Amino acid sequence: MSWHASILTLFPEMFPGPLGSSLAGRALERAIWSLDVRNIRDSATDRHRSVDDTPFGGGAGMVLRPDVVDAAIGAVADGRPLVCLTPRGRRFTQADASRFAAGPGVILLCGRYEGIDQRVIEARCAEELSIGDYVLSGGELAAMVLLDAVVRLLPGVMGAAESATEESFSADLLEYPHYTRPAEWQGRRVPDVLLSGHHAAVSAWRQAEAERTTRERRPDLWAAYRSPPHAAPGAP
Repeated sequence: MSWHASILTLFPEMFPGPLGSSLAGRALERAIWSLDVRNIRDSATDRHRSVDDTPFGGGAGMVLRPDVVDAAIGAVADGRPLVCLTPRGRRFTQADASRFAAGPGVILLCGRYEGIDQRVIEARCAEELSIGDYVLSGGELAAMVLLDAVVRLLPGVMGAAESATEESFSADLLEYPHYTRPAEWQGRRVPDVLLSGHHAAVSAWRQAEAERTTRERRPDLWAAYRSPPHAAPGAP
């Protein structure tokens, strides 16, 4: 059985979107993974198909109702992890992508308006995740980002087996820089070590560059990398 993703959204027409192209799209065509999209509004029970209401305590905007959202979740719930995409969630990481890829699939709940009633999130034990410290119009684009990150890790999606293990964040490091032909371009030469044919030297250079880039650009990742078990005794 292929890895399966379910999307709960008020805008089902947004899918598959970019997920229908490139690696994810080809994997979808080959049935390495599958996707179903459910309109949350289909779970509304009144004649106006209402899905939201004003927030208790006042304030601007509308909140998605817990009864409607719960019914939408119930229509697809089958033991797969439920993720609510929200800017107030924990930051989505490469480790999360690997964790989801190792399971049977995922159910993604896309919020809109001011958000989703917290009671249904808690009642359904949804994991709240964010793709960054900014606010989008809804969770749909975040769901696409999460799925793209996960699907590319599924067996048979990427060509080279080592591709996923040498990428940024795979070991708390950003990836080393890449170069290709021509060896000199606009007066800029490829580092000599990459032309040496000395595989051990190339490997050491790439490791050093990954560490340097991470230290300069992402002190948070560098701190994690410098913690055991990565840290070498006496290293700065």
